[in-house]
Amino acid sequence: MTSKARNMITAALLAVSIALVVAGVMTGEPDTVLNKAINVCMECIGIG
Repeated sequence: MTSKARNMITAALLAVSIALVVAGVMTGEPDTVLNKAINVCMECIGIG
């Protein structure tokens, strides 16, 4: 595989990754993940 082809694949994967992160943030997923993480931690230490 040539260097140019590898760079194009890398750029495409980076663009798709950024688009998916932006889509997740716009739908409110960080709040959901944080709430689930808090619940798991509370259950592990026996509070929740």
